[in-house]
Amino acid sequence: MLQVNEYFAGKVKSIGFQTRTLPATVGVMEAGDYDFSTSQHETMTIISGALRIQLPGSDEWHTYNTGEVFEVAAQQTFKVKVAAATAYFCTYS
Repeated sequence: MLQVNEYFAGKVKSIGFQTRTLPATVGVMEAGDYDFSTSQHETMTIISGALRIQLPGSDEWHTYNTGEVFEVAAQQTFKVKVAAATAYFCTYS
């Protein structure tokens, strides 16, 4: 079953589903600055575009481009800056 999610006044939208092994979402973020909180460990792959990420406990920002992956532990908050619409695939464990 697909689950549609919408955040930040519709600027971030995703579709949640169950892969063969893990729950996942695929979505798009419009340009903007966002703070996300995790309830589970997340592994995010950039499908198209780029995200600037400030991971928990870091003062540095890192840009992740198409095909690159980053991870965030459960119960953490991370910051995201998006310059242009960017698509992602995220699994939860």
